[in-house]
Amino acid sequence: MTRVDFYVVDKPGQDALLQVACRLAEKAHAAGHRVFIYTEDAALRQRLDELLWTFRQGSFVPHGLLENLDGADDPTPVVIGGEAPPAGADDVIVNLGQRIPDFFSRFERCLELVPAQDRDQARERYRFYQSRGYPLAKHDIQ
Repeated sequence: MTRVDFYVVDKPGQDALLQVACRLAEKAHAAGHRVFIYTEDAALRQRLDELLWTFRQGSFVPHGLLENLDGADDPTPVVIGGEAPPAGADDVIVNLGQRIPDFFSRFERCLELVPAQDRDQARERYRFYQSRGYPLAKHDIQ
């Protein structure tokens, strides 16, 4: 069953949220996991693509946009997309979307990133997961 972790980011602004997404992707990749970062927003996907190269000096997070992958056998460890990833990329999903992706349950872990100003929407997601019995955790990011 998918473990769901909520990361509430107290710093305002989209950049703070994206920095946390990059750090989580880096950490999961370093631990040997494949990561899928989900967002419906095409401009946000482009921003993440750029930021993963520059968010921290000395960091290297091999990644790519879903629409640029060569197919289901592509070994890219961190993928950014707005639709379901190919089979096999089922370790960790980082959700930056406005909704819960329909395919979240195929992942071992789901990381819900929540800007502090969107706590009400996050509570609805939390209740959704809780009512279905998913193991939940909450982390406050300063």
